[in-house]
Amino acid sequence: MCAAVTLDTNDVPTGLFDSKVLTHEERVECATRIWASAVSVSYVVVDSEDIDDQRLGVSNLAALRRAVEQLAPRPEYVISDHFPLRDDGPPHVGLPRADAMSAAVAAASIVAKVSRDAFMEVLDAEHPGYNFTSNKGYGSDEHWAAIRALGPSPVHRRSFRGVGSYQPGLI
Repeated sequence: MCAAVTLDTNDVPTGLFDSKVLTHEERVECATRIWASAVSVSYVVVDSEDIDDQRLGVSNLAALRRAVEQLAPRPEYVISDHFPLRDDGPPHVGLPRADAMSAAVAAASIVAKVSRDAFMEVLDAEHPGYNFTSNKGYGSDEHWAAIRALGPSPVHRRSFRGVGSYQPGLI
């Protein structure tokens, strides 16, 4: 999941921080304010097959480009979290930890996490037993136990170590 946000500089929501330091409840509350006040918000879902085919870094960069391209109006410049875009888009800079320095990047990070969490709840309903709702796609002990018991689901990334080579009793 990747998001891009253009904020109204006269109406920047308060409480925008690196999404990793906010609680789930704080992210949801911030996301509501972002959706209500932003000039434009877009997010892109990257499916597991794309990640397996292109690898995570390439897939993430392509998703970021698509998210920026979907913003309307087109932004005058783009700040991204670490990764620069390509030269044919708007002027851009990729800054390490940009989500701690830029309100727009923090907003995009929050939208991406809240959207991802909601998507994981849908996947949890479609693929019971993996407890996607509580682990949100991270490899918790409980999640690995489900993979051992049930095998990988159709949405698991086969390129992730231990998933694609799954054999009962080996994980």
